[in-house]
Amino acid sequence: MICRVCDSPNLEIAIDLGEQPWANNFLAIEQVGHELFYPLRVLYCHECTTTQLDYTVPKEIMFRDHTYLSGITKSLKEHFRNVAEMVDERFFKKVKDKSVLDIGSNDGTQLLQFKDFGYDVLGVESSTKIAKIANERGVKTINKFFNFNFVRRLRRKFHVINAAGVFFHLEELHSAVEGIREALRQDGVFVVQFLYMKRILENLAFDQIYHEHLLYYNLRNIEILLNRHKLSMFDAYLSPIHGGSIIGFVAHHGNRKTTERLLSLRKTEEDAKSNEFSTYRNFARRIGKLKEENLAYLHDAKRKAKRIYGMGAPVKGNTLLNYFGIGTQYIDCLVEKNELRRSLYSPGMHIPIIMEWEVEAPDIYYVLAWNFKKEILENNRFLIDRGVEFYFPINPKDV
Repeated sequence: MICRVCDSPNLEIAIDLGEQPWANNFLAIEQVGHELFYPLRVLYCHECTTTQLDYTVPKEIMFRDHTYLSGITKSLKEHFRNVAEMVDERFFKKVKDKSVLDIGSNDGTQLLQFKDFGYDVLGVESSTKIAKIANERGVKTINKFFNFNFVRRLRRKFHVINAAGVFFHLEELHSAVEGIREALRQDGVFVVQFLYMKRILENLAFDQIYHEHLLYYNLRNIEILLNRHKLSMFDAYLSPIHGGSIIGFVAHHGNRKTTERLLSLRKTEEDAKSNEFSTYRNFARRIGKLKEENLAYLHDAKRKAKRIYGMGAPVKGNTLLNYFGIGTQYIDCLVEKNELRRSLYSPGMHIPIIMEWEVEAPDIYYVLAWNFKKEILENNRFLIDRGVEFYFPINPKDV
């Protein structure tokens, strides 16, 4: 294959997590054992430094009927509120008839925040079921995949275009970026929110690698991509959301001045050697050690007859469970809030999912939704006081 960003053939395997199921393919009982497995390998581009998967599960499989809902978590809703308020205050507070387009708009949670600030909102969501949920919430949402042809048919331009947690999903990458350039007003701002690969490396958060995440961005390589389409990032900041995400602000070439904050982030990234191949190879070695530590912990807990439940059934949790080989020999069930996952089973490891309010607390919660650590600990203080242990297999200090 060639690089998804720069078309170079100079690619090399950096991380190999073996054969894994599509991680968002939660299974009904009759589907258990019939799911497909695909290679989960990360390649490094020696030209533009982009890390990316070498195998693409077709977007029609992954995104037509997924079960992720962005409105489930209080922390994420608060983050979306802060983003909308910041964008409006900084760029468009005094503008009349302002508009926003959200790519991969999910259940409309981000757009509801913009709506509160007076924006005309439009979402584009690939999942039929979730687009229906958004429309029922009063958020106008079109059930389509976003690409350049979609924009040409839409024939509208927007003050704000937002892409939260979707920019690394794009199978039609260059068509989508060209669509963003076409749909963005000359004075508009594209807000791109993405998992920051530098933080994934620092957190040892290898579970954020899964088939939906085709690309892994640092500032250097996402700016190469944007510049290829005559767009420029002019500001960015690091948010703690999802363990560390960049919130980047992008405009048409030459329209806005680069901030000192962005210049500082670029320098910090380079100083940390976050774009070097050797850093990724070391990351792969550290994953192996983390596997050994987690299996030793779980084995010791079961030897002591501890009852263990998984806290949350996030998509990324399935990368961890499958790579570590953790199934019902260690974890009885996954406890969830998302009703769309009720009575389903995790792909690969086949752990049953039970609603949080339908089960008594175990001795140990093995927390797969570690990116909401602070919220989980706050919400479950009464269980901690009763002696329930919350174990975080991925344990960053600032989430």
